[in-house]
Amino acid sequence: MSVTLPVCPECGSEHAYEMGALLVCPMCGHEWAPADGDADAATDAGLREIRDAVGNVLADGDTVTIVKDLKVKGASGTVKVGTKVRGIRLIDGVGDHDIDGKVEGFGQLQLKSSVVKKA
Repeated sequence: MSVTLPVCPECGSEHAYEMGALLVCPMCGHEWAPADGDADAATDAGLREIRDAVGNVLADGDTVTIVKDLKVKGASGTVKVGTKVRGIRLIDGVGDHDIDGKVEGFGQLQLKSSVVKKA
């Protein structure tokens, strides 16, 4: 069974490949989400809706705020309530961790959507 992926919308290359929920062109480096008509390229994980602690729908690039103190394993501190995380990415992480973002003072962390609120 062969899967036909769409051509790159930027350069027209036929060598696109899947990387998580995105399609990537190795020729020009362009990344894009598959269109609804590309059923073969779209995965269930890419189509799921991730909501924050109060029910707002989250998207890649959003800014979120931590709603409760978080103890970080391997770190000597906690992420405090009100800490902003800018430019999040939605991922299929380990367990319930579905957000990836850089937290100032801690570095790159995976977070649960149940502990953040859209800013």
